[in-house]
Amino acid sequence: MTALDEDASLDRFRTLLRVPTMSRNAVEETDWSAFDRFVELLPELYPALHAVLDRELHGHSMLYRWPGASGPDKGAPTVLMAHYDVVPATADGWHHPPFGAELTGDGEKRVLWSRGTLDDKGALVAILEAVEALVLDGFTPTNDVYLSFGHDEETVGSGAQAIVAALRERGIRPSLVVDEGGAVVEGIFPGVTKQIAVVGVSEKGITTVRLTVEQNGGHASTPPKLTATVRLARAITRLNAKPFPARLTETNLQMVETLGAHATGPLRAVFVRARRLKPALVMVLGRVSDETRAIVRTTTAVTQLRGSLAANALPETAEAIVNVRIAVGSSVADTLAHIRKAVRDPLVHVEAVDASEPSPVSPTTGPEWESVARSIVAVHPEVVVTPYVMLGASDSRHFTTISDAVYRFTPFEMSGEERGTLHARNERIHVRTWLRGIDFYAALLRSR
Repeated sequence: MTALDEDASLDRFRTLLRVPTMSRNAVEETDWSAFDRFVELLPELYPALHAVLDRELHGHSMLYRWPGASGPDKGAPTVLMAHYDVVPATADGWHHPPFGAELTGDGEKRVLWSRGTLDDKGALVAILEAVEALVLDGFTPTNDVYLSFGHDEETVGSGAQAIVAALRERGIRPSLVVDEGGAVVEGIFPGVTKQIAVVGVSEKGITTVRLTVEQNGGHASTPPKLTATVRLARAITRLNAKPFPARLTETNLQMVETLGAHATGPLRAVFVRARRLKPALVMVLGRVSDETRAIVRTTTAVTQLRGSLAANALPETAEAIVNVRIAVGSSVADTLAHIRKAVRDPLVHVEAVDASEPSPVSPTTGPEWESVARSIVAVHPEVVVTPYVMLGASDSRHFTTISDAVYRFTPFEMSGEERGTLHARNERIHVRTWLRGIDFYAALLRSR
């Protein structure tokens, strides 16, 4: 591939980061003019790509088709995914304005600060940069390539669902789908000092569970022994005290076996015998960190509470919203049954809102997996590539209905501190790792 003009690429990235495409659950509060601006900018910034690829809009989501060279007998297409909506941000607490796309440092230590650098404009723009460079280089993929760019992944994912529906109607079944997800990380697995590329072969289900207590209100000066809020608080405490059972899935075991071969110290003996020592391994992973605890079980997090509308009035309705990430091998029905049993109160109503089951598990052998793994190693020769179950949710879960090989991997090196800025303040990326991300997508596209 022709040498990349890194400064020009970075300028385009910064231009797109400055467009505040914040998606909101309250659709009427979304500034759609920012999304329009983002869509309009792409042909200006990537003219070679837009001269060769066809683009269609599904709402504010975009689907590009890059025709393959193999003619009518071509194989199944590849889909590269990303989303350009971001979670809302204000300037409060940020070291640099969240949509300023400011650079700090010099040379290899340059850092780009902005909402969306990691989640997920960084991947989207890296894909665009790779395709633009390949088109300018005269490259044509063997089979069709689709670029699917969602506009509301952070809320309901309607754009991705519309794109999947369109592809299904046309009888298109991709051989490979790659979306955001795992990354190149280190220090997350005990005893392993090498960098690890974690590739999501599945993802947990995501379900919003609402706990509701309804009872008579009244003046706060004469409260009953058990107000609606106290009953709700008791239910939350009981749920927190009764975690879901821990277990290791086949993907968990493959990850432990893969990484265990590179571990040092006393835990190595456990990791390399993962299948025989499952109870001990579950106990270890359940205690090491928040991330490893989430690997082995369904998790719950109370994220919102609502009570009375007045300081001196008893609430007639008290409500808690619980964000649940359902482990592979479990289900929405199993999750609700566990929560009801943990709460142990028939006056606490438990219901699922926007329920999503865990995704099917994609293969960890075969040409599609190897294509992704080889492209990672081409950019990061010393890295250990391993499958894992993604803890978050992505638009790729919708593509599992039309493809058997759906992988979740963001091709950036992320420290623990940087991962902590996802959906939080001071999101940022090292310029050098973003540029390597472009190399990953170029390598992957050349293999297709």
